[in-house]
Amino acid sequence: MSENQTGDIRYRMMTLEDVDAVPIGCQGSRDEIEARIQDLGSCAVLAFDGDQHVAQLQFRRYRADLRSPDGLWDPLYWGDFGEQAPRLPDNALSVFCYHVGQLENTEQRDSRYQGRGIGLELLDRLLVWAPDRGFEAIIAKATPPPRAVMSFMGGQPADAYKERGFEVVRKWVDTQLREVIREKALVAADADHEEAARISCCVRRF
Repeated sequence: MSENQTGDIRYRMMTLEDVDAVPIGCQGSRDEIEARIQDLGSCAVLAFDGDQHVAQLQFRRYRADLRSPDGLWDPLYWGDFGEQAPRLPDNALSVFCYHVGQLENTEQRDSRYQGRGIGLELLDRLLVWAPDRGFEAIIAKATPPPRAVMSFMGGQPADAYKERGFEVVRKWVDTQLREVIREKALVAADADHEEAARISCCVRRF
């Protein structure tokens, strides 16, 4: 794990006792979250500044047949690899959303906690915890590298995963993301919008 990157931030795995105490937006219903924790042992890596929740990395059991009903606008997007979904061991996890700077159960983010390596530390913690719990692989949907696109999506670029032993096994242009990039002007008008919307499927086997 990285050291001295995130100051006094404290990290731990989410437990059943956290369900009513930390933000759970995008994780599903209370029953779904409790079932996920009982199945996997946790469903998120949490970060705290003192007693204040400041970030989390959500994850679920990998399902190759998972589909998002509304593309980017549904949390299931992160686990939806469509026709690009690779075959993985039954005991595999899928990385979902990074919520860095989340103090409450809203879409607001506190910028004081961004750009400090907290998101990467959350991932590093998951990479230690998962094999210790017997999981055989982790799959992640990597965002395109432009900072504005990465921040909008709430994920990490492929390079962050490759530095941690992941293999990029698929790449494709997300047409819905491409339209959002244009509508929100997330990259310069003369930038390559195809490349700015190119998603990567990254896999780490243990």
